[in-house]
Amino acid sequence: MIEPFSTTGIGSLPHTVPADACRLILESVDIPFWPQLPRLGIQELMIPQYIEGFPLALVEDENVWAVDGSQDDVFAFYSAMESDKGFPISRQYAKGLYAFLDELRNRPRLPIIKGHITGPLTFALGLTDREKKPLYFDEEKRELALELLKGKARWQIQLLKKLAADVIIFIDEPILSALGTSSYVGVAEEEAARLLKDTVEAIRTAGGISGIHCCSRADWPLIVASGVDILNFDAYFYAESLRIFPEEVKMFLNNGGTIAWGVVPTTEEIRKTSLETIANKLRQGLKVLTDIGVDRQKAQSQSIITPSCGTGSLEVKEAEKVFYFLKNLKSNLQNLL
Repeated sequence: MIEPFSTTGIGSLPHTVPADACRLILESVDIPFWPQLPRLGIQELMIPQYIEGFPLALVEDENVWAVDGSQDDVFAFYSAMESDKGFPISRQYAKGLYAFLDELRNRPRLPIIKGHITGPLTFALGLTDREKKPLYFDEEKRELALELLKGKARWQIQLLKKLAADVIIFIDEPILSALGTSSYVGVAEEEAARLLKDTVEAIRTAGGISGIHCCSRADWPLIVASGVDILNFDAYFYAESLRIFPEEVKMFLNNGGTIAWGVVPTTEEIRKTSLETIANKLRQGLKVLTDIGVDRQKAQSQSIITPSCGTGSLEVKEAEKVFYFLKNLKSNLQNLL
């Protein structure tokens, strides 16, 4: 059960000391999440962090390439895929995750916790060969990438269930907002929907709660088709975009979905915004829901709040400001709404 207006984060932080990132998270949000720490090296970036165990990826200097795996490697991958264990992420690739586990090991069991994976679209379109051809456009390789990510989600759920009663896994899909543009003209909407739906189902089958994170506005028809439990989007800049898809938004909420309002900006806007401005963005979004016919109580009871994206590209002080605003928005919610 997710409490209304619970707070959580997206993933990345700019810290280079994992324990510092974990402490900021645990002091700031209702639903703790493990931090991705891209400044520690390439292995903590969105795609490399999830390639362990994948026979079709090669890390070379500061690049990760899609490659042709040997038959033995592919066979070993299929064998691992059929197990219940999923695909582990090692400490080398996720220092923030293991620092997070260390921080929580001697604490009381939590009601809910959050993990994340890179989404199958972002992964398969972002991982290219040396000729810059995305792995996505090879059907077999695309399917193997999907199975890899489902296995990463399953492994996280098993791991995090030791620390909390419920586990949320966000599918991070920054590329969603670019689908339909000239850069991704070869990506069929039906296939995009299938990849998301399969990932959502894998999370649910493993006992998790599924979420999708979009970096800007959301493609509501695609999201609703996936059957996801939580949709997170940039509500600081795009709250009004909900008006474009009123029926899909209402269907999502009527089916029990939760909107995660990304109302605290993670761009340079964080330097000049205020708590009142952020509260106004949340009020604006909730008003859009009532304007399109959503009951106010339903709108509020099925809402949580987050930053608009990860904070990994900010300076540490700016990231701290993001979480300061998030924490204070929650603590002053009754006065601000």
